[in-house]
Amino acid sequence: MNRNDWNERYRTADLVWTATPNQFVVAELEGSAPGRAIDVAAGEARNAVWLAEQGWDATAVDFSDVAMGKARELADARGVSITTAVVDVVTEALPGGPYDLVLLAYLQLPEPERGAALAHCVAALAPGGTFLAVAHDAANLDGGYGGPQDPGVLAAPADVVVHLGGLEIVRAEVVERRVSTPDGERIALDHVIRAVRP
Repeated sequence: MNRNDWNERYRTADLVWTATPNQFVVAELEGSAPGRAIDVAAGEARNAVWLAEQGWDATAVDFSDVAMGKARELADARGVSITTAVVDVVTEALPGGPYDLVLLAYLQLPEPERGAALAHCVAALAPGGTFLAVAHDAANLDGGYGGPQDPGVLAAPADVVVHLGGLEIVRAEVVERRVSTPDGERIALDHVIRAVRP
């Protein structure tokens, strides 16, 4: 989908995604000492807003200006402040770095766009900073529920790690995410990648 498609999608729904932060983001970061964070391809910025609630100086970026407007509304409704910017992470460097945390959640891109986005994320990371990626895993296509059905935009942990040169890999694994559906609980397969810059 291009920028206009995403703008239309965000324009025609209250919230395309839930206002609740991603469970893996919470599990990995809850209790961490806050610093400067950027939520990349943030959509309506549910994760950036949660980070701000935890005391982080949080920035949200997305290539949809409509999404960034909704991100500001969500932050206002929750009584926190975040910085927003319209950025295409594939073609543009991340603004305002370096960051203590670079978060990339569910940006599903084919190569070489995936590699370009990850390069911008790595470049924005401060010494000692954490990079955290969560995404639908390639194994989900045949072994899990929901998510994109295009194998070209699904990656395995190794497909992400190969782009994280210079970082120390702390975690790179497939995880199960329970999804409530009208037909009962289903299991989606995601991956979580956590790395730090020495």
